[in-house]
Amino acid sequence: MNADHEDTVQDHYSPPPPAPSRRRGIYILPNLFTTAALFAGFYAIVQAMQGSFANAAVAIFVAMVLDGLDGRVARLTNTQSAFGAEYDSLSDMVSFGAAPALVMYEWALKDLGNLGWIAAFIYCAGAALRLARFNTTIDSIDKRFFQGLPSPAAAALVAGLVWVMNDNGVAGADVIWFAAALTVFAGLSMVSNVLFWSGKDINLRKSVPFIVVIAVVLGFALVSTYPAGVLFALFLAYSASGYVVLGWRWLRRRRTASAATRDEPPAS
Repeated sequence: MNADHEDTVQDHYSPPPPAPSRRRGIYILPNLFTTAALFAGFYAIVQAMQGSFANAAVAIFVAMVLDGLDGRVARLTNTQSAFGAEYDSLSDMVSFGAAPALVMYEWALKDLGNLGWIAAFIYCAGAALRLARFNTTIDSIDKRFFQGLPSPAAAALVAGLVWVMNDNGVAGADVIWFAAALTVFAGLSMVSNVLFWSGKDINLRKSVPFIVVIAVVLGFALVSTYPAGVLFALFLAYSASGYVVLGWRWLRRRRTASAATRDEPPAS
């Protein structure tokens, strides 16, 4: 009888339903900055299609500022997430990959025919490869340097040329070959192995000499006098800095090897 009672109890027993899984949310604050950067990149494309190239170039610079803020906001508020990292990469591809390539193509490169869209595609593909390589090697590279030109700097180089020339009344057709060469240079530099200083070794929490504060103030004042020209010159210098350092290291190695060869005793 006890056995029958146990069988009856087991027949009517059903395990409790599993607890509903907790839905994962996303952090709104850093992703707002990423969305704003994505909007700025999309706005640049729309403005280029309408022929407003100055507005398109400025929008790319705005996207660059917003892209620099989202990661810092995430670290300061401890809201980093895998979703935010992937979303940031997709936003960068639009703002610093597709947008500069299309702006440059509409401004100057379309007059070159097939060579024009090939140059624009080289830049766009370089940005995609640069972002993919950065995401896969972020844990194994020296944080003090970028391997290849960062995509925001490459975008600022391309957009800066459009901004400066448009501000001075120079049409894209007047500098078409220089525009094509600069676009290809920026695209290939992004996928090169040349090292560019990242600035991540600067500790903003440490005290600095008063002269540094004065230099920062003078820098802002200099940019405010002629934003287009000063920003383009700064990013042009930064884009050349990696190759200058590479050439200087190569010369130093050559001199060291030559000195070692001279110091060796002659063979008997």
